[in-house]
Amino acid sequence: MIKSVLCAVELSDKATDKMVLEQAARMADLDGAQLDVVNVLPDFGESWVSGFFESHHHEKAVEETTATLKSICAEILGQERNAKIRHVVATGTAYQEILKVAEAAGSDLIVVGAHKPDLKDYLLGPNAARVIRHSECSVFVVRGPKA
Repeated sequence: MIKSVLCAVELSDKATDKMVLEQAARMADLDGAQLDVVNVLPDFGESWVSGFFESHHHEKAVEETTATLKSICAEILGQERNAKIRHVVATGTAYQEILKVAEAAGSDLIVVGAHKPDLKDYLLGPNAARVIRHSECSVFVVRGPKA
């Protein structure tokens, strides 16, 4: 029995995010599981790139991303369903942060999207492949819309 489903969305491809969110919600609803939705921001704080941003840039990015995440979840799944979702914005490397959030939440299932891969990532995108390879729980991959 699944008690917690973690859904990872990118917020850059609404069509894929819609498919991933809907599938994760269906799977969570099957067992009455908690649905958590995560988005990962890149970490510019420890590199030379951070010098190009104001000191409060990260906090503002987290705040805006959280609002966007809540808005998209409400739009796709409805306000009532959205009120029960835990929205998480993490910072770092996507696959590592998804795995950390899954572990912290006690997720039994991770639902991720896979975009049309590049030649070097022929079967899956690099983040989806790494989540699958390193996850300690089951992972369900939702293929993005066909071009």
